[in-house]
Amino acid sequence: MNEIPKIDVEKTKNDIIEFVQNKVSEANADGLVVGLSGGIDSTLAAFLACEAVGKENVFGIVMPSTTTPTEDKLHGTAIAQLLGIEYKEIAIDSILNEFLSVTQIEDDKLAIGNLKARIRMSIIYFYANSMNYLVCGTGNKSEILIGYFTKFGDGACDIEPIGDLYKTNVYELAKYLEVPQEIINKPPRAGLWNNQTDEDEIGMTYKLLDKILYRSIEKNIDSKSIADDLDISFDEVDDIITRVERNKHKTEVPESPEKTTMVI
Repeated sequence: MNEIPKIDVEKTKNDIIEFVQNKVSEANADGLVVGLSGGIDSTLAAFLACEAVGKENVFGIVMPSTTTPTEDKLHGTAIAQLLGIEYKEIAIDSILNEFLSVTQIEDDKLAIGNLKARIRMSIIYFYANSMNYLVCGTGNKSEILIGYFTKFGDGACDIEPIGDLYKTNVYELAKYLEVPQEIINKPPRAGLWNNQTDEDEIGMTYKLLDKILYRSIEKNIDSKSIADDLDISFDEVDDIITRVERNKHKTEVPESPEKTTMVI
């Protein structure tokens, strides 16, 4: 079988809603803040957040920069309006430019892209702290596994409602919850620099990525067998498995040396 198994969308939705409700209750929080990028992941997270805690307890933030496609900014605000949640739009360019002015680093595309994600994280947490809300993450399992996110940026959150859903499953659940079709059809992109798309950066489609990850992570199939099964090169599979291992630090508590001697 070349596809990853479909999810039970109704059960998955209910499980996520129950998880979110429990975590908000445990933290004695009053609601959730969601960063709205206009993409399918943040949109799905916002839909689920509203079902879990009520639209009156969800706050959305749209944070465009000069490299954000206009369509994405419009979709971010449109989703907030569709859901009926309170939201704010904050352009981050002035903050970014102040960083670049102080540091005098202006030609490192990756570092600047990561800085944008961390600026957005700071804004989201500022609102969350001021409102006694939790930060609702928008990362999916595919991206988390290969480390395709910014550490302490879009990877920073209090809960990750769709974090156990492969991107393929995200599309399934989004369709079930009737996320607008134009968002489902749009190519995934972070907008951290001009003409950026996720699949170009990853080097393959999410559909193929999920097939590799599912076989390796869930089925523990070796790389050569995966390559043969999917009729792709061993190097393509090995590259993804290497990314999983190399980027584990992004999701783990920073390590400290073990104590070797105890003085009592």
